Amino acid sequence: MALVVSFLGTVPIPETSAGTAYRIWQYKIDGTGSEIPNGLRMALALPSNVQVVDPSLYPGVSSLDGSFLWREPVSGLHYVGRTASQPGTLTISFVATARTSTGEMLLFKSGSATGWTSVQFSTVSGGTPGTVQTMVLPTPGAPAYTGQPVYDFTGTLPYASELLGVYQPLVGWLGAHPALSAAALHPQSAFAGLNRESFRGGPAQTLSDEALAALAERYRTAASGGLSPVGLVNLFREYFFEFDTFLGIPAGHIWVSPGGTVEVVETSTRRTLVEKVAEVSEEITRKTEESLTEQDDVADAVKEENASDTKLGVSVTGGVNAKIYHADASLSFSTQNTAKRGSEATHKQTRTQTAKATSEIKRNFKTTFKTVTETTDTSSRRYVLQNNTTELVNYEMRRKMRKVGVQLQHVGTRLCWQVYLGDPGADLGLGDMVHVVEAPDLTAVPRPEKLPDLEDKLIPFHFDIPFLHNDGPDKEGELTYTPHPDNACRGLNSTLAGEDDTVQFCFTKPLPPPPEDYELTGIASVERHGARVEFAPFDSTDLVPNPDTSTTPHKLKLRLTYANWQGKPSLPFDAMLTYKPTAAAVAERKKINEDAEAAYRKQVERLQHVAYGKAVRERLRLVSAMRARPAEDLRSEERRWVFRNLIRKLQNSGHYPAPPAPGEPANLPYLEAEEIQRFFDVDEMLYFVAPDFWRPGPLDPPPVTRDSVGRYPVPPEEEAPSAAQPLPLAGQTVAGWYSRADEYKAAGQVPPASEYRVDYLITEQTEPAPLGSSLGWLIQIDADGRRNEFLNAAWVKAVMPVRPGQEVAALTWLKEVEGEAGLGLDYTHQSGDPDSFVGKKVGQVLTLVAQELKASNTDHQKTAASEKVFERGFDPLEGGFRPAELYEIFDQWVEVLPTDQVAAVPVSYDPKTGQQL
Repeated sequence: MALVVSFLGTVPIPETSAGTAYRIWQYKIDGTGSEIPNGLRMALALPSNVQVVDPSLYPGVSSLDGSFLWREPVSGLHYVGRTASQPGTLTISFVATARTSTGEMLLFKSGSATGWTSVQFSTVSGGTPGTVQTMVLPTPGAPAYTGQPVYDFTGTLPYASELLGVYQPLVGWLGAHPALSAAALHPQSAFAGLNRESFRGGPAQTLSDEALAALAERYRTAASGGLSPVGLVNLFREYFFEFDTFLGIPAGHIWVSPGGTVEVVETSTRRTLVEKVAEVSEEITRKTEESLTEQDDVADAVKEENASDTKLGVSVTGGVNAKIYHADASLSFSTQNTAKRGSEATHKQTRTQTAKATSEIKRNFKTTFKTVTETTDTSSRRYVLQNNTTELVNYEMRRKMRKVGVQLQHVGTRLCWQVYLGDPGADLGLGDMVHVVEAPDLTAVPRPEKLPDLEDKLIPFHFDIPFLHNDGPDKEGELTYTPHPDNACRGLNSTLAGEDDTVQFCFTKPLPPPPEDYELTGIASVERHGARVEFAPFDSTDLVPNPDTSTTPHKLKLRLTYANWQGKPSLPFDAMLTYKPTAAAVAERKKINEDAEAAYRKQVERLQHVAYGKAVRERLRLVSAMRARPAEDLRSEERRWVFRNLIRKLQNSGHYPAPPAPGEPANLPYLEAEEIQRFFDVDEMLYFVAPDFWRPGPLDPPPVTRDSVGRYPVPPEEEAPSAAQPLPLAGQTVAGWYSRADEYKAAGQVPPASEYRVDYLITEQTEPAPLGSSLGWLIQIDADGRRNEFLNAAWVKAVMPVRPGQEVAALTWLKEVEGEAGLGLDYTHQSGDPDSFVGKKVGQVLTLVAQELKASNTDHQKTAASEKVFERGFDPLEGGFRPAELYEIFDQWVEVLPTDQVAAVPVSYDPKTGQQL
């Protein structure tokens, strides 16, 4: 009968530090008592590429007792076996990689005085025996190693920590401040007539007052948590532990030929690169490589995300910024129940947060390898890979990975007072950037010389009046003549009796043509040159029009009224003719000047437009690069604003002295301030902002038209409506053409109705616009996202933690401020509440909670318990998560982070299967 070898399976190694990469493999050998006598050594021979672990490394594992491992130096086979302790059967156990495969197996035996001898066997009863059989074997090669188990790092001290918390309002108490706000919001409701006195006395405690009962009924669901003036904050601390390192996935492969040498230059970079490749077809390929975080460590990344998360309330606990999450209102007043619910919310948030941060860090690292054939001077790391063998060697460049452990611990519970405040940041000042823009250089644009206006011209005109004698003896013109009484155009001299002398007195003289662009308008003067002559005015009735411009050439009319030629043949005259520029010439000269000035102004406007566009770009760049103020200062200002407005609310309710009237002496309310500071930890005050969409009032902005301007209006060059002519794409310095893409696509057609928006401006050099830019938010350029969220929030919920040890006294003070509405109602016992809450009123249960917190928060042993991790270090948590017990570790996980270090590891592959050996 042949021996039968059967595979029994694998089982975990029963040691907490063993991990899951290796398991115990078990094979059973069956035969007769003569085939397997007592004391016979038998061994299974496994291939050399199977990773088998020496069983002596597990002295406490009973299933490995008596097992041995021997590697045959010539063949390289692994002999794993055991000495038979009973005849006929033998179980061989060994430790190997957990992954299964198939391969060839051999069976050997060895007597007391003989060496190893191959034995025939089969894998099933009645099967064909042979010295070699194909069976289930461990997968060749080393298992994927991800570091040592977490139990090996017990006692490791945390290298970083982050404090956070969860706030839960306690339902049941109706506070005066939120209730009166609700009453003012609903003026027609049954509870509109509530006043401060309505919240005191027996009817208020039992809600027998009709108005209070209507208010409680209106908000009887979970929203009643908004009416409650108290809540609980459960504080948690997140610890980060440095575990071991291991080699991760390959970052590259390099083949080195026999005897060859390759110099590898490793350049580790972190950069933001977006590459878009669009094909001509409809298929679009996008390749994106981006850096999502500037942190190399998960602790720093978590802190960075907490600092920028606008959903977190902010407090200062023991000088440390604590990030507080807001949970749903709690019907249970038990500190144990609220701690458990808070731990679940914290687990979900922090686990998601660290996973996201780890993913970002993994994407943050990129290593590029360059194979060079010559030595170059570089500051990068350089590796020399040399192959001195006769075989081709493949090197894997594997990145070194870090393993970081994360734990969460409950570190305390605080009683809090919550108040709502409106118009957050209304009186917070904003930074106004001073940016001086240089005037454009206009020296390259010469100003045109203005053509002078055309002036009137006086041009002399010489003419002679001849002596034209008609009748009489005066042939030489020596007599004096006057107009004939019957004919004004005749001159008469009647000094000689019976012989009258007559001469011509009316003359018409042709005038020279007027100068170009001028017209004759009159005669300014006439020079007689001493002649004894007079003539009628040029505008005499019988002469007009004079000069006569209706003819060509123009004519001058002259009628003498007295003349003596003194014996001369003619009388000389010099007239000054008045010429004025024509209306067409004046208009043309004016147009020339206006056109030259318009061309000059066009060039100036273009330069100014370009300068304005450059100034806007420069201003956008400066605004985008503006250094943000320290987040601590911004949060401190916001807390001061919240507390200042909280004091104003107390003043309005009469619980804090009102400011003095003008002219009255200022009395400092230091006693009231000391009282508030005694009850509440003002420095630890936290606040939550409500998103802007909850703001009451119309949400729809006024319609935007082409005449609307944004915060940075840019005067465009003359741009006609798209329906009149195409929009001038050329010459626009600042424009957002994508907002009018539909109009450009409809070129030559009837354009669609335009949709105008008041958008914000960006350039290729600016950082991404802050949150709220597309919503029209008020943006503070030197602040962070939390400040902008604060400035645009609908309201703020301020949460004031009670000082440890002052819980009972603060609760009494709060009853004076917020009233007693609902405190006399029966408390509804919740699952998990202590038995002491049974049969109690809401006010009585609150008192019990305050007393419990007072005792807990003043117990130094519990305070020390919250700090035990810093003393004892890492303590593995069985199962990874459990609902939080007070002051205990309740959550644990491990994150794997890449480093900038890469190691070259020689590897080989099976040429047939392609599997790594």
